[in-house]
Parts: sequence; C-alpha cells; structure tokens
Amino acid sequence: MTVSPVQAIREEHAYPLVSIITPTYNAARFIRETIDSVKRQTYPYWELILVDDGSKDETVALIQEEMIDSRIRLIVMPKNGGAAVARNTGISTAGGRYLAFLDSDDLWLPEKLEKQVSYMQRNDVAFSFTRYRIIQENGTQTPFVVPIPRQIDYNGLLKNTIIGCLTVMLDREKLGVVQMPNIRTRQDTALWLQILREGHIAYGIQEELSHYRKVVGSISSNKWKAARNTWRLYRDIEKLNFLRASWCFLHYGWNAWKKSVGQSG
Repeated sequence: MTVSPVQAIREEHAYPLVSIITPTYNAARFIRETIDSVKRQTYPYWELILVDDGSKDETVALIQEEMIDSRIRLIVMPKNGGAAVARNTGISTAGGRYLAFLDSDDLWLPEKLEKQVSYMQRNDVAFSFTRYRIIQENGTQTPFVVPIPRQIDYNGLLKNTIIGCLTVMLDREKLGVVQMPNIRTRQDTALWLQILREGHIAYGIQEELSHYRKVVGSISSNKWKAARNTWRLYRDIEKLNFLRASWCFLHYGWNAWKKSVGQSG
C-alpha cells in the first residue's frame, strides 16, 4: 500500500497529524496569504485541505501553484453548495487526529498549531479555542483582541457565541464523528453547540494565535443578519422554546454589543 508523504511524516515522528479544513469561494485576494500562514507553522505535521466551492476567479489556479508542498490538497466541488458542504467534504477526507479550521481570508500566527496541540495533549482536552485579533480588510492590525473565557459549556455558548472558528481545534479520537449541520450560516456555532450538548467542555487558551480579517460586505460583518441567523439557530436547530430562546438572545445581544464597543474603542 502506498503511504502518503503526510502519513510518512506522522509515522516516522509519532506526532499527531492536524487536518486543516479551508473552504474557498472567490478567495483570490487573500488565499496566498492564508496558505502562507499555514506554511509558516512551527508545527510541521499538518495537512491543508482546501475545498473550492465553485470559485469564478483565480482561486483554484493560485492554490494549484502552492501544491508543490505535498501537505496541501485541493478538492474542487462540482457546484456551489455552501460552506457547510465544503467543510464536511474536507472533513470526510481528513486523515488527522486533530481538526482545525481556517477560512480563506484569515491568518494564523506561526506558533498556533504547536501551542494548541501541546495544550490539548498536556491537559487531555477534546475541544480548545484561542483568542484572536481583528485585522482590517487590508491586513492592518487593530488593537482589539477578542477576550474569551477559560472554559465554556453548552448553556454558556448559547448566551455568548464567542468561539472563533479560525481558532478551534478538535480531537476526533475523543469526539468521534465530526460533521457540521448542513445550514448556510452559523454552521460552525451549530457544531460547537452539538459537541457541548453531549457534555464536552470547550477550553479557551488565553493567547492570541490567530487574526480574523473583517471584510466589508461579508455575512459575518452584517450585524442584523448575524442576529437573525442566531435567532434561527436557537429556534430551528437547537429547538429552544420561545422563552428560552429569547433569554439566550438577550444575552447574545448584550455580549455582541460589548464586543462591538471593544472593536470600535
């Protein structure tokens, strides 16, 4: 049986492999910088699975130029299916014990994987996330680093959707099958809630290890859409009754406001 370069590295060094899932859609402006931030990781035992979801720009060609590094793989979807479908497609081909997520316009600091794998192994943790800094669309850093709790459970996350997707790492040996709900928005938060609902705890690493790019016009930058999607998450996915959903939504709104004030401060 042929052994892939990534598998050979893992077997030779006995370090756990991290599978990084990156969906792309018309990401030509930022994708090289994003891939570069992965290639600069001090922890070398990773595979980057990029899933292109029907890009109409030069995204695929740019990724193909980066595939001289055998740890980088590309899956081209036959048609646009949305971020959840793209992420689940990447997850289904992942060979790593650990799953990490990085969107096509965000960045990691060089020690992100090394520090997070070390933390999870040292503390026997199945789910971790970290602090992250907001950067402007042009890459300029803002002074705002998103504060996070040291740990959060299901009820806590319902009231404060504080976990940044670009910061998450999951241990599949502890969690079993990982799959995002097939919804167009908030599929990452829906997955975190699904994991925490089963009794797991998410642990926050109190260190800035990622940069989140705030792109004008993106879904996440539209506060009204974000609020509407969160309400739908409570009612349609989590099946909360109206009173509980309203209580959680009030807390969500308060926390979102505090975060917004911090970013503008």
